[in-house]
Amino acid sequence: MPWEAVRARGGAFRIPTGRRPPRNLGPLCWTARASTGGRTGWVSAHQSGSVDEKCPGTESWLLGLCNNFSYVVMLSAAHDILSHQRASGNQSHALLFHQVDPDLAPTPHNSSSRFDCSSISTAAVLLADILPTLVIKLLAPLGLHLLPYSPRVLISGICAAGSFLLVAFSHSVGTSLCGVVLASISSGLGEVTFLSLTAIYPRAVISWWSSGTGGAGLLGALSYLGLTQAGLSPQHTLLSMLGIPALLLASYFFLLTSPEPQDPGGDEEAETAARQPLINSEAPQSKPDSSSDLSIQERWTVFKGLLWYIIPLVLVYFAEYFINQGLFELLFFQNTSLNHAQQYRWYQMLYQAGVFASRSSLHCCRIRCTWALALLQCLNLAFLLADVWLNFLPSIYLIFLIILYEGLLGGAAYVNTFHNIALETSADYREFAMAAACISDTLGISLSGLLALPLHNFLCHLS
Repeated sequence: MPWEAVRARGGAFRIPTGRRPPRNLGPLCWTARASTGGRTGWVSAHQSGSVDEKCPGTESWLLGLCNNFSYVVMLSAAHDILSHQRASGNQSHALLFHQVDPDLAPTPHNSSSRFDCSSISTAAVLLADILPTLVIKLLAPLGLHLLPYSPRVLISGICAAGSFLLVAFSHSVGTSLCGVVLASISSGLGEVTFLSLTAIYPRAVISWWSSGTGGAGLLGALSYLGLTQAGLSPQHTLLSMLGIPALLLASYFFLLTSPEPQDPGGDEEAETAARQPLINSEAPQSKPDSSSDLSIQERWTVFKGLLWYIIPLVLVYFAEYFINQGLFELLFFQNTSLNHAQQYRWYQMLYQAGVFASRSSLHCCRIRCTWALALLQCLNLAFLLADVWLNFLPSIYLIFLIILYEGLLGGAAYVNTFHNIALETSADYREFAMAAACISDTLGISLSGLLALPLHNFLCHLS
């Protein structure tokens, strides 16, 4: 076999020209580790003879935080984005969206309804925030691997910044929804990219990434709530968040280190051995170097094995986002000091707090049967839908507790699903499996948005 010699710190390394390291790793610079016992492993060019097994936890957490931040903020701002549709007289979207006084609440568009409704459901913002992500995730397993990681991350950061600017300076709902679409492109492209990237790092990275995405939910919703409650206009609140896309790019290009050879060992190795393989003996026995080398047959075999985890995650996200964007706006209590817009922001913040707590709990609690989480979340949906219809809960604080519990279920389903997939998929197929499985939450959210729109119209026309 022909060899090329390269010089790096600590001595010479030998790279087999007949076999390449994983493709499209952006700034990650790969060389070959000096062979020991006839074996050659892939490590970063700056490494010398010793191998540092350090997991890039902080970097993964920051990437998860920054990637989902704009997506969460747009959902938190949904009530404000649609506010001009509820204006009376000649109030414009610009006036309402840029106003500072939170008590300047517009009147309902349908005064005969028993609900305080806007003419457009906040599910419209949800669809603008999720459908582009769905398209990206559907196409990702087919050809996204041809685009290197670095341009993907750069596009993601630019779209996130553009979303904040476009929504902040918009003067119509249509323009604002275009900004929401940019946030969706940023989040969807980033999630596919970073989840695929976890395949070449130790499995602990998944826990850090999931915790970071949960942190994005909490910090995004809390910062939007806090700044608007403090008197800052929605426009200036969004402009103050422009540092997050810059942090995303800095975390990837300057902080993220090259992956080390993975040797789980210990408890994780024993746990993996005890699991039923996700890819059974039907899978072809070839050993591809990267997901781009998988055949159509191999991709289909992997996808069929993933269905056991994809379906419950779809159900979990369908139920929780049907609640969030279909029912939150209708769960309005008049016996409280919070106005309608403030109640909506509190709902979003408490939901994200639950998500953050459970996505950060993998080291404390691991759940194999994610179907149970799907069942509990569907029961949540049925209970809150009944309350919207019958109005039997006396206090908003009971709703607060239910929404916090809803977030706990959703976050637990997300982190345990991807952890289980990482454990039960062989290294040869893991990169593709992680990219394919991330369609689950997006598909569930898209379906919930499509059904929440007609439900909103139906309920808001009830006298």
